[in-house]
Amino acid sequence: MPQSLPDGEISARIEAALYAAGRPLTINDLMRAAGINSKEKIVKLLNELIKKTQSVLTALEIAQLDDEKFVFQVKPVYMPLIRRFAQQPLIPVGALKTLSFIAYEQPITSRRLVQIRGSQVYTHLKELRAHSFIESERLGRMKIYRTSRKFQEYFGINDLNVLKSKMIVK
Repeated sequence: MPQSLPDGEISARIEAALYAAGRPLTINDLMRAAGINSKEKIVKLLNELIKKTQSVLTALEIAQLDDEKFVFQVKPVYMPLIRRFAQQPLIPVGALKTLSFIAYEQPITSRRLVQIRGSQVYTHLKELRAHSFIESERLGRMKIYRTSRKFQEYFGINDLNVLKSKMIVK
């Protein structure tokens, strides 16, 4: 009979997964990280961990997102204060803007991206492909781009149509 883990160890694994992921995690993700198959136990321990962080930590929180995902993050009120201390972003701002246009208009041709973002878009596309945030396919002599599954997982997006409805492109 397999030995069950103590609640303290399961909580520690949940906490470590949320901290290390740097992105929202589902209950299933947390079950895998904790090494248990009980959704009820994960939810119970996660709620205890949320209460504990609320009582002990001032600037950090475990937040539940609309789509049943959880993230360990800096409380929004502290973001303006800490921005200058944060590490360099994973993706440069220009490439991130290009990614937002791909997400909004996908599928989108390379020609259209160059019209919108200029010739530097090729550098952005290379960067975004290196992070596996976009996919492409050939259509004659041009390429068609769309976001990848990794993009959706990394940014915690379940439905691209919901994302598009929330985006405002300027």
